[in-house]
Amino acid sequence: MKIYQLIFLLVLVSCVDSDATPNASENVALSPVKGESENVTEVPVEIPVVESLGPEIFEGLVDIQSYNSDIYVELKYASKDNFMGFPLYERMKRAYLQPDVAKRLNYCQIYLSALDTSLHLLVYDAARPVSVQKLMWDALDTVPPAVRGKYVSNPANLSLHNMGCAVDITICTADGVALDMGAGYDDFRDIAFPNKEAKYLKTGELTKKQYENRLLLRKVMTSQKFRQLPTEWWHYNAYSRDVARRMFKALEVEPY
Repeated sequence: MKIYQLIFLLVLVSCVDSDATPNASENVALSPVKGESENVTEVPVEIPVVESLGPEIFEGLVDIQSYNSDIYVELKYASKDNFMGFPLYERMKRAYLQPDVAKRLNYCQIYLSALDTSLHLLVYDAARPVSVQKLMWDALDTVPPAVRGKYVSNPANLSLHNMGCAVDITICTADGVALDMGAGYDDFRDIAFPNKEAKYLKTGELTKKQYENRLLLRKVMTSQKFRQLPTEWWHYNAYSRDVARRMFKALEVEPY
């Protein structure tokens, strides 16, 4: 090959755009196969970034209100209005659950709105760090463990709250006033037990209206297969503990 021909080839190669061939790691838009694009109907749900705490803290969990803003939130453990008497959450002001659980709660609110447009679900607690669970457990150290477990799950066994699979909840009016359930949140008296409602209805300590309010909450929550704890009218589980342990990680960090 003559020297001027070699120079010409070198110049030609150097002029080729190196970006013309996409890198294998790039997202290259391909033309859809005929007939396939019409079958694509789902739009991915964007998981919201967790407030200022950073997404790594609540990995995989979602803000309940990002699914339905008609669900109200009043985190009792972010205030003094709880059985401990002081805030256990200082930075955590929103309620988080596993995406599937939040989605089911969204449908519960839709159902409640269909029954009565003036009513809202009001969340008192959702995902809870194991460290906070331990504080609660230790606060009842004078109560025998077998009895303690009726009110607070042993952190060694994990609570469904610790995995974002349980919610403490009630129903409220549009201005945030909770319906009368005949016993308050974190009420350790037997009158708070759903499995003893018949007894207290008979004595008149639980009124018909209070009982009906509990039944409404139960009807709404069980419509999405939430299961109520027999010792707390406000507590509903989305999964069994065994299933949740296999599927999810516990919230071990301390964002409070």
